[in-house]
This record gives sequence, structure tokens and C-alpha cells, in this order.
Amino acid sequence: MASSIAGSIKRLPKDFLAGFATAAFQVEGSVNEGGRGPSIWDDFSRTPGKTLDGRNGDVATDSYRLWKEDIKLLKEYGIRAYRFSISWPRIIPLGGRNDPLNEEGIKFYNDFIDALLAANITPFVTLYHWDLPQALHDRYGGWLNKEEIQLDFAHYAKRSPDPVDPSAVHPLLRTGGDSKTEPYIVAHNLLISHALAVKVYREEFKPQQGGQIGITLNGDYYMPYDDSPENVASAQHALDYHISWYADPIYLGYYPEYIAQTAGDRLPKFTDEEIALVHGSSDFYGMNTYTTDLTKAGGDDEMQGNVIYTFTRPDGTDLGCQAHCGWLQAYAPGFRALLNYLWKRYKMPIYVTENGFAVKDENDLTVEQAVNDVDRINYFAGNLEALFGAIEDGVVIKSYFGWSFLDNFEWADGYGTRFGVTHVNYETQERTPKNSARFLTKWFKDHIEGYTMPPEKPDAAAVAPTKKSPRHNPSNVLREKQNTSEDLGQSFRIEKSKLQLEVFRKAEELARQEEALAQREEDIAHRELLIALKELERREQALARREERLARREKALLKREAALAQAVQKETNSVRISTLSLAKTVGDLNFIDLASSKLFEKGGETVSSTPSLSSLSPSTESSDTAFFEHQSLLPPQQTTKLDFHLGPMSQKAAVA
Repeated sequence: MASSIAGSIKRLPKDFLAGFATAAFQVEGSVNEGGRGPSIWDDFSRTPGKTLDGRNGDVATDSYRLWKEDIKLLKEYGIRAYRFSISWPRIIPLGGRNDPLNEEGIKFYNDFIDALLAANITPFVTLYHWDLPQALHDRYGGWLNKEEIQLDFAHYAKRSPDPVDPSAVHPLLRTGGDSKTEPYIVAHNLLISHALAVKVYREEFKPQQGGQIGITLNGDYYMPYDDSPENVASAQHALDYHISWYADPIYLGYYPEYIAQTAGDRLPKFTDEEIALVHGSSDFYGMNTYTTDLTKAGGDDEMQGNVIYTFTRPDGTDLGCQAHCGWLQAYAPGFRALLNYLWKRYKMPIYVTENGFAVKDENDLTVEQAVNDVDRINYFAGNLEALFGAIEDGVVIKSYFGWSFLDNFEWADGYGTRFGVTHVNYETQERTPKNSARFLTKWFKDHIEGYTMPPEKPDAAAVAPTKKSPRHNPSNVLREKQNTSEDLGQSFRIEKSKLQLEVFRKAEELARQEEALAQREEDIAHRELLIALKELERREQALARREERLARREKALLKREAALAQAVQKETNSVRISTLSLAKTVGDLNFIDLASSKLFEKGGETVSSTPSLSSLSPSTESSDTAFFEHQSLLPPQQTTKLDFHLGPMSQKAAVA
């Protein structure tokens, strides 16, 4: 595709690095295996609400275990280079210069690098891709502590598997606490730490290896919404905060003027020794970029340059195709413009280390649908054409790495956003190449010297019409050759139009078929849900009827229990009354019989022989008169009353 605009550039040089990229935390998984310690992203991603789908990087694409299969797939793709990162907590679990090394982790990366080299794939190593050891954050605040972090990072860089050509440090601005001051502190400390690691490499490794080392910065392109002076200025402010904040000290030796004015005393100052270390601490410009924004003045987020961002032009149209993530649209002219901007500002060879597209709603598609990633292919095609255009503009470009080799854990987006040229089933970890992988690998083979090429085909650029210029239309060209060239060009245009029409019709037909299948799938899924709902309703009704029957039985049982308890109580009361009455009657009769048998009549007087009256009277103490009364428990009409009256001269007894 690029050959139509490339002019005399038909192929990229043999040393041009092309391939795919990943990062350790996004693909490795196995966070508790192989001696690895926790990173700040382990805790962050496990915190509820921090990722869109609530998932974390504990498994990711399981590449720590499946690395051999991944390299095999890379080799099948036929790529020349692979960009990956080393996990700091897998090398030094606690992170510090006085903490123990993890030999198992070092061996893992050495084996991985050796296997890449054996497959003729150049390793492009990132030393730091956001996974700071949690122990350092807990111990002294991580990137907030300049004195400690710079020494620990340099030690880690030195102890990592031997750097290869080239390696990169990838910064991350991620802080908490005071958002008005800490971002400036972290960025400042990161720059010094990076520069110290570069110094270690240049002094201790480069003499033997002859490699390169530099920094990779993430930054998109920003264009003014219109030609108003304030909006034109806003585009530069956005570039300052997203790119120049880091890049200017490294390549120019000072912070951007706008940032210095905005931050004032909150922006740390470099000492003479520090700026001498930082300035020139990169052999290239590593460029991670994805999109282009239009900018307006008036934003209120200082860390975004106090800029308003939009994709919508003044006429209401968008810049390009919308990706799954809201911050990304395809816009190839912006890619070319950014390459030119960086080259003109910093005059350093550019390695495009990340560039990719997340197809909208791809996570909701079947594997068969997802592999047909047309929007991603169009994104890559447009940007690679723009890359050739930038080379024509004079920009020195040394690599292009598509993001990403695999669908993976996309940081705060979780797993719902898919950037991979290889589909990953996160349940089974099965890898399935997408059409974009085939497109890129074929493009690399067609446009880079040294790749194995498919059978030669007529070079379209040789017969396609070209811009009229003295170089392409020399006056000494014979008329016959001109006619032949024109005929060939006309035939080619006709054939190209037919092919384009056929492609368009075929694409429309496939789109209709896919839409019909998708509708059928949706209808079937809806019917399945309805059936499942009805089955659940039937079960619910059966349970309700069963519950009703049990309630009736329980109610009847309670009535029976109450009636039985009442009857038992009644019978118990009757028996108690009868027993008491009988006992009272027997007691009275016994008492009367006893009294009668003890009395006898003598000389017309009734006297008591025994017992003594004192035994019948409750008290006989020297009283002239005493009474004893026995009241039986019989009813009043049956009461027997015994009165005893004792006088000093006579005794009487009467029975009434």
C-alpha cells in the first residue's frame, strides 16, 4: 500500500526492526511463581473499582508458562524483532540494591532472550514498564524519593539480564497524594534514575556489546481545533505536557518554558551535575503513539496542559474511525505529523515502539468474527503509509512495533479492550492469529530488505501513474514508450477498479451475512432466555403450591395439638379435684372415729380418759379457759366442730 506514495523508496533498509510488542505485567501472569515479588500494579488492579471489568493481572495471557509457544508463534509470523519488558520484582523481589536477587527470574529472561536469538528474532528490551516493586513503594515512597530510587533503579538495570541492542526505559507517571506537586517530583526523579541507568550501561556494557540504550515516551499528536491564537497555543501546551516534559530535558537540556511557568516553584530544579547526566541520556527517541486529538484552550487539568481535547472538527465530523476506547481514533496524517515534529525538535532517530488499535466491541464477538479485524488492518495500513511519507520528508525511522502481539491485560481497561493481532481466549489461553497479523507480516516482508519474499508479482508502482515532474517525464523518452506506459497504466487502473469493486461487493455481502448471523444468534439467545425464564416460573409456581399445602397441613396440626392439650388439661384438673375431695373426706372420717373411740360415758358425765387436753389444745398455759377448734375440709353443712371448755371446778364436752 505504501509503495503508491513512496516514490523512490521501495524498501526499508535491512536493519529496520519490525515486529510486535508486549509488557511483562500485561502478559506474564504467574505473579506468585518463580520467586517474583509483588508490584504496585498487583495491589492496584486488585483494588475494587480500579479496573473496568474488576479483573487483575494475576494470570493475564499466562506467558510466563507459555513463553515457548509464544516464541514459536512469533517465528511462524516471520517477524524480525520482539519488544518485551523485564519485570523488576521478578529480578529483585524486594526491589532494593541491598535486597537479594532472584536467580530463577534472571534465568527465565536469559532463557527467553536466548530462544528469541535462536529464532533469529532481535530482542528489544524494556527495563521498566510501570511495575515498580511494591516493597519500594512501601519502604520509602518509590519514585517520590530521589536519593533512594535512583540508586535502586541503577542497581536493577545492572543486575538485569544483559541489555541487548537496543533497550529502553519506559516511564510511568503514577502517583497519589498531592496531585499538584508529586507528579513533578516523580517525573524529575524518573529522569535522573533513567540517566543513571544509561550511565551504567554505557560504562560497563556498551564497550563490549556496542549496543544502544534510550527512553521510550508515550505521546500522541495534538492539532489546534482552529486557527485562533489561543487554540494554536493549546496544541503546543498539550505536546509540552505529554511529550516535552520528559523529552526536552533529555534531548535539549531543560524543561519546556510553558511547564516551568505553569508549575513555578513546584517544578524541581536540576543541579548542574544532574542536568549533565540527564542531557544526552538517550541514543534514540522511543515513540509510543496511538492517536491524534484536536485541542482547545480552557481546560482545567494542569497535568493535561489546561487543554480541552476532542476528535470532532468544527464542521461536526470526526477525525477518523472510533476505537473501543474513547481516547483513540484512527488518523494517519497525525501519525506522520508527529514523526516530523519529533524529528525536527530533537534530531534523533526514531524507534516506533508501540502503535495499535482496539476494534470497537471486539470482546463481544466470536473468535471467527474477531479475527476479521478490518478496522485494525485499515489503521495499520494508513499509519505505515504515513511512515513512508515521513521518511520521504527526511525523518530517520528505525523500527515499527505493532501493539500488541497478543490481546492482554490493558491496565485500567482490564481485558475488555483488545489490541492484539493475536486473539486470546482468556479461559483456555488459546491463541488465534487475526487477519491483522497476516497483514503486518506480509507488509514487513514486502517492504523490508532481507525478508523472505513471496513469488514476484508485477510492481504496481512501476506501471502506476506518477506525478508529472522532469524526473518522471524526461524529454528524451520516446513517444512509443510513452504510449506503452500510458496503455499499461490505463489497463492497470481498469483492473484495479474492477478489483476494488469486487472487494467492495464481497465485503458488503460478507457484512450482510455476518449481520444476519448475528441477528439469528441474538434471536436464539433471546428465545433461550425466554424458555429458561418460563421454566423458572413453572418451578416457582410449583414451589408456591407446595408451600401452600405444607402451610395447610401445619395449621391443621397446630389445631389438633391445641385440642389435645386442652383435653389433657381438663382431665388432669378433674382428677386433681376428685383426689383432693376424697383425701379430705377420709381425713375427717378418721378424725371423728378416733375421737369417738376415745370417749366413754360414766356417771351421767362425759369425760375424757386420754389423751390429755394439752395434746388437743394449741395452748394450755395457766388460762382459765382455752378453746380448740378443728375445721374439716368438708363442705360447711358437713362440718364437725369440737369445742372443749375447761373450768376450774367442772368439765363439759358436747358434740354438735
